[in-house]
Amino acid sequence: MNWLVLIVAGLFESGFAFCLGKMKGVSGTEWYLWGAGFLVCLGLSMLLLAKAVQTLPIGTAYPVWTGIGAVGTVVLGIMFFHEPVSFLRIFFITTLIASIIGLKLVSH
Repeated sequence: MNWLVLIVAGLFESGFAFCLGKMKGVSGTEWYLWGAGFLVCLGLSMLLLAKAVQTLPIGTAYPVWTGIGAVGTVVLGIMFFHEPVSFLRIFFITTLIASIIGLKLVSH
């Protein structure tokens, strides 16, 4: 169950990065709304990470959390912010995903 909590925490990490990206291009009320989304995602991400590490080793949970957030942020950047897609970028994201899976497999 705590692996699921950790995955959701990583998705919220991508969410707060997405909100930061959206804040870059707006002002006024919209900036504050995206800022509120950032704070909500940040708080939920940290809370869920804290919950997950109650039973998962921190040395595994933290890299998995950051890895999920990094992969999600790259995917969101490509989809919504028109960031470049190149062979090397996809290659390294793939190796990051493989590393996340590897950490899960060797965790007790």
